Amino acid sequence: MLAIVSTLLYTANNMKAPQLDDVGSFIREQRERSAISIRRLAQLTGVSNPYLSQIERGIRTPSAEILRSIAGALSIRTETLYERAGLLDRDEPPGVSEAIDADDRLSAHQKQALMEIYRSFITSDQEGR
Repeated sequence: MLAIVSTLLYTANNMKAPQLDDVGSFIREQRERSAISIRRLAQLTGVSNPYLSQIERGIRTPSAEILRSIAGALSIRTETLYERAGLLDRDEPPGVSEAIDADDRLSAHQKQALMEIYRSFITSDQEGR
């Protein structure tokens, strides 16, 4: 378990800043990893299917409100999408939470499990002080 957290910390400290134009492809990757069709994502977000398709292809730039609804439907942090869309600047390197969210190899369930484990370490570490 400690090796996983150590790897995540290393990844967090060595991640490149996201490019502003990759929000659409990132949304598509997260949708596909979550096994959600674009039609289902449209239903979950209240955003039309054609508009979501245009966002994923980089034709349209989504508003902060739409990004928030997409993040909720895909179970990812809203801030992650804001950063990828260029709406939020990152002044410091990402932490463990951001590294977990940004790792495209992890499923939504795996991300949730890792976050629960990480939070339990943080909580127990603070209680032990």
